[in-house]
Amino acid sequence: MGICSICGKETDRIIKGACSACYRRELWVRKLIKCKNCGRMRPHKAFGLCNSCHVKLYHYDSTRRYNCRKWHNISLELYKKVTKKCLICGFSKVVELHHLDHNKDNNSAENLIGLCPNHHKLLHHGKYQYEVIEPLVEMGFKIPVKVKIEVRNVLR
Repeated sequence: MGICSICGKETDRIIKGACSACYRRELWVRKLIKCKNCGRMRPHKAFGLCNSCHVKLYHYDSTRRYNCRKWHNISLELYKKVTKKCLICGFSKVVELHHLDHNKDNNSAENLIGLCPNHHKLLHHGKYQYEVIEPLVEMGFKIPVKVKIEVRNVLR
């Protein structure tokens, strides 16, 4: 038994004069390594990776699955299928999920499309909606009447 020099608690395990909790919080310094993935000098997490690379490589799909369920209430497989590429321009690096009827609770596969950030912003901007809606209608997507009326009013 010993007394921690930092918190003053009596404990049976003393490491360099501190209890294990105080040692981990105050004295322990994580080893810096060159990350195998990003090449930066960062604190070691696991498998020779920094924390951010470890999460990306080993936990990214489970995080995405959780977020798809939490924020969109759809499966990861449907989310990946819908957001594979922008339907207007074919851009595939960053693709956002859009609800055709603007109802975030309607998560049917027919109501979801993938758009790049530029086209998604244009679609939500009243002045430029028609530039995105026209190609979608030509592709055979059913645009709700309310959205079509808003576009007609802007064009007048």
